Amino acid sequence: MKLALAIATGVLAMTGSAKAQPRPAVEHLGRPALNGQPLPFSDAVRVGDVLYLSGQLGIGADGKLPEGIEAQTKQTLDNIGAVLKRAGLSHADVFHCTAFLADMKDWPAFNKAYVPYFPAGKMPARSAFGANGLALGALLELECQAYAGK
Repeated sequence: MKLALAIATGVLAMTGSAKAQPRPAVEHLGRPALNGQPLPFSDAVRVGDVLYLSGQLGIGADGKLPEGIEAQTKQTLDNIGAVLKRAGLSHADVFHCTAFLADMKDWPAFNKAYVPYFPAGKMPARSAFGANGLALGALLELECQAYAGK
């Protein structure tokens, strides 16, 4: 009986120590850079079941902004998709976005490029603002939150 109890205790101790450590309460994901210089923020921060993504611009792999609002919107959403993927998520997990547009008359063209990135009938809640002067002369900046409680 004592031997069985000792074996059971040893097995429980071994399996208990093999458990994954809990995730930190606040987890910083990725450190963006521009032209080789680190930027002073994280790509995203996970707090509980929510992933807060930093605002994204439409900067491509070449370090440049494409011409026009539709091209910048697509590149911005591709950039957001890359951050989501690194966190094990996708555009389908996004539940809120805030759009900052340099010119509100670009609203229809922005929407045309934005809508296809999300599942039909499951668009994120969204706010939008006209902005006077976005970083690097961008036509838009987009920040999002995603559900990360999978």
